[in-house]
Amino acid sequence: MTDPARVALLADPPPPGAEPGQWWPPQVLLPSWLEAHAAGIDLVHLHFGLESYSPEELSAAVATMRLLGLPLVYTVHDLENPQLETQEAHRAALDVVIGAADELISLTPTVDAEVRRVFHRATTVLPHPTLLAEEAPTGTARRVTRIGVHLRDLRPNIDGVGTTATLVRAIADLRAQGAHVEGVVRMNEKVRDADAAASIELLVADTEGVAVERGPRLGDAELSAWLADLDACLLPYRHGTQSGWAELCYDLAVPVVGTRVGHMAAQHPEDYHAFAVGDPLSLERAIIDAIAPAWSTPGSPRRAAEVARRRDERREELDAVRDAHVALYRRALAAKDAA
Repeated sequence: MTDPARVALLADPPPPGAEPGQWWPPQVLLPSWLEAHAAGIDLVHLHFGLESYSPEELSAAVATMRLLGLPLVYTVHDLENPQLETQEAHRAALDVVIGAADELISLTPTVDAEVRRVFHRATTVLPHPTLLAEEAPTGTARRVTRIGVHLRDLRPNIDGVGTTATLVRAIADLRAQGAHVEGVVRMNEKVRDADAAASIELLVADTEGVAVERGPRLGDAELSAWLADLDACLLPYRHGTQSGWAELCYDLAVPVVGTRVGHMAAQHPEDYHAFAVGDPLSLERAIIDAIAPAWSTPGSPRRAAEVARRRDERREELDAVRDAHVALYRRALAAKDAA
């Protein structure tokens, strides 16, 4: 989302001893790093990584930014942290960062409303830009409607067992009514909850119309191709705020069926069809609604046309989002200079 012609974005400094590509814990939030690199940066824009530090450590970081004259911009992605079971520590971290930020960004008006209500701060609402840098796949045509859910590594906010059980019952009911539909449940080879993974495999074992896939973590292109082969993508969240998967599915013209948590439905309301875990009838209805548009069918000319339309729309949107970020950065820097 950063305009390379107007903003120099520095790479995340790697933590000492970290694996290649690992950016956490974010070194930019260490007072020692800020003091050593202040001469080479104008402001700090924070997106993720609050769980890496205590509220006291975050307070020290923002105090150091104040002393160094570095404005802080924070994009409020997670009012609830998907990596955590309980949210008390995350809420304390948000109190520090949202309270101290010079500028706040949110992705939807509903998140802005919650930040105003809970933290008494206003945000600048900017849509999430496209996640696709290349041409988008449009899927492979098949005779059966394919509903997929990717449970990834079964992180804390994913209800893998409940979602799979609901999908199994919904697919069975739809097939009993004569629908040509199948479900696929994918998990990474390495998961955080081995017992849940075993339960999921047992739920699907000997079930007609639903299969489990296990494999390595998919790369970006592989994930896009997997999603593009779906008539609808099922999101399995038990808590959370917003979803990058909802954005990627929008780019790929794959309808989303998701739980009623957080603000995910506000990202692309026309493509979001809600269901409740444990209620297969609600999932059946959501699936039927999701696959109703002609463009939902993978490999079809209408899917290809819809993907192209959205690609053009999102490219125009990206220009507007970049302009808005530059204006917001300049506003934060002007306020620092005036202080």
